[in-house]
Amino acid sequence: MHARDWFLVLLAIFIPPIPVAVKRGLSIDLAINIALCILGFLPGLIHACYVISLFPYQEGYTALGDGENHHHYGAT
Repeated sequence: MHARDWFLVLLAIFIPPIPVAVKRGLSIDLAINIALCILGFLPGLIHACYVISLFPYQEGYTALGDGENHHHYGAT
């Protein structure tokens, strides 16, 4: 897991719906988590950790050295 996911797990220990909202937005997962937190803290925490692990952080960058050398200097 990425460090951002570990931070969300730490945040879930205190307020479980917030990491679910960060991962899934305003969705049915958030409604389920809020309902579970109302029923009991532990089910909400388990669901939040499940959502965090189900949707891990994806880095959106292009790796360096992909085999193609494109050097563009100035305007083309």
